[in-house]
Amino acid sequence: MDKTSQEKTLEGKPANIIRIDEGVVKKHLHEMVRGTVEETLNMMLDAEADRLCQAKRYERSEKRADTRAGHYTRALQTQAGEVELEVPKLRTLRFETAIIERYKRRESSVEEALIEMYLAGVSVRRVEDITQALWGTRVSPSTVSDLNQKIYAQIEAWRNRPIEGEYAYGYLDGLWLKRSWGGEVKNVAVLIAIGVSAEGYREVLAVCEGCKEDKASWTQFLRHLKDRGLTGVRLVISDKCLGLVESVGEFFPEARWQRCVVHFYRNVWPMVPKGKVREVAAMLKAIHAQEDLAAALEKARAVERKLREMKLGQAADLVAQGAEESLEYMKFPREHWTRLRTNNPLERIIREIRRRTRVVGNFPDGDSALMLVAARLRHVAGTKWGTRRYLDMARLKEHLMSNATQTAA
Repeated sequence: MDKTSQEKTLEGKPANIIRIDEGVVKKHLHEMVRGTVEETLNMMLDAEADRLCQAKRYERSEKRADTRAGHYTRALQTQAGEVELEVPKLRTLRFETAIIERYKRRESSVEEALIEMYLAGVSVRRVEDITQALWGTRVSPSTVSDLNQKIYAQIEAWRNRPIEGEYAYGYLDGLWLKRSWGGEVKNVAVLIAIGVSAEGYREVLAVCEGCKEDKASWTQFLRHLKDRGLTGVRLVISDKCLGLVESVGEFFPEARWQRCVVHFYRNVWPMVPKGKVREVAAMLKAIHAQEDLAAALEKARAVERKLREMKLGQAADLVAQGAEESLEYMKFPREHWTRLRTNNPLERIIREIRRRTRVVGNFPDGDSALMLVAARLRHVAGTKWGTRRYLDMARLKEHLMSNATQTAA
């Protein structure tokens, strides 16, 4: 028998028939698994009903608390496919099941996934195809629209929730996104604030749309924080944004302002020839490597003199004007210095947001850009980022008490 004949037959059967048989077997196995899942879940529901009634179905018992009143059917999407649940009904007690609660939570996660796909620029038709492939259910365009409105309302409620407790440290920054406006592409600024609570955890405090990163936008943003109850701010860390410093002093007069060290370096480097950037970078880093504030200020003056000797007058001027602004963190507990000297905690989140918004390109309006950024921030807040202690705030209390004692003495 030649090779062609071998391909046509196998154990006396045509090859195409074997492929059909394999498909039938797979379908049969899938149906067996789906049936087993359905039977198991219904047995669990029956067991929960028995527990509530304190007796099995038709069992006569003095301890019986209720009796069955039939059941209703409910579809449930599982990894094995759609199953039909026979949810028991009781005559007097309310039947509540953990299975249904898990189903509700799953519905919520599916809704959020749909919204994220839509906001990320996935077409409605593509969303339909994806839901069909993943969950065996095709959603309609009207469903996506309804879910949009639902999740928008949830995000708005989260954005405007009251701020409770004190947040000694706050990190502020903004990012620029693109939006289409009247046939033109324009910039939209989204301002973000995160803070460290009295227990030492990081939290997303606010996210708002701003016309641009100017004094008016920062004033409105800080008023939003103040009106929602933000108190106890002792240090604000940010880049030297236009109008931000003045606005911080207006709304939180007792707070100090820390200029991000990394941004300070980046402001100086463009004033230095490429061949000397490495040398100047080492000089700048030496300022922030000192053991205390007095030594750091002395080092900054020495760096300024050195830069002038190197004929780098513009760089020297920037060091003279900005070095002290980048050393405010040294007025706080030494254990917190590495976390307070830069805006890195917020910069990392913004990089993640940019990665997610890059696929969108131009947003249809500022509101959709704000919603996607807020949705991502709300997700981050619920991960390990927000549940892992960031700083030991007992150090700050000890530091403040020590300063108060020295002042009184």
